[in-house]
Amino acid sequence: MAGRNAVILLSGGLDSATVLAMARQQGFGVYAMSFSYGQRHAHELDCARHLALQPGVIDHSVVNIDLRAIGGSALTTTQEVPKDRDLDQAQAIPVTYVPARNTIFLSFALAWAEVLGVSDLFIGVNALDYSGYPDCRPEYLNAFERMANLATRRAVEGAPLTLHAPLLNLTKADIIRQGLALGVDYALTTSCYDPGFEGRPCGHCDACLLRARGFAQVGVPDPLEIRYAGITA
Repeated sequence: MAGRNAVILLSGGLDSATVLAMARQQGFGVYAMSFSYGQRHAHELDCARHLALQPGVIDHSVVNIDLRAIGGSALTTTQEVPKDRDLDQAQAIPVTYVPARNTIFLSFALAWAEVLGVSDLFIGVNALDYSGYPDCRPEYLNAFERMANLATRRAVEGAPLTLHAPLLNLTKADIIRQGLALGVDYALTTSCYDPGFEGRPCGHCDACLLRARGFAQVGVPDPLEIRYAGITA
């Protein structure tokens, strides 16, 4: 892959930080794209900006879209974020689902990729340890890639796009192991849907619980907890 560039959706979370490291390890030059969309966990943008300072990141674009105008999610409204759910029980799609978010984000990334002359997109979705979002499934990703190759000038002129989702079939523990092997500093990331002062994780939302379970299964402390505890790792 040496000499190729890619557009990567970089939220500032654990998963996207791992995908960034994987793309860099594969030799891709990175154009990172993040979104300020009215999310209550906007601290993730600070994390994304720090992650984007790494070598191999050519440019970092932060796109402003106010999805609060659409609503429909606890992440973009005043609706309460669910806490302390049993993640192993089959449940309905949670209220933290943001309507069509991945489709919106990938569409922006696709447009940027076409302008840049880039044929590879990376996204950090996961279909195993996740909260049940419909736009994190392989069927959805395959459909988006097909659509992208029908809808863009580069593709119809002979430069098809590939949508990479390298975390799709990994558990959260597997993702963390991959990231640690690649030197990801997870203290620079966030996962919490409802963070407190200076991004302190709530420890009780789905994302916090999944993250905690992943680090417990790997058998290492979460560097983010150490950071907020004021302990030197």
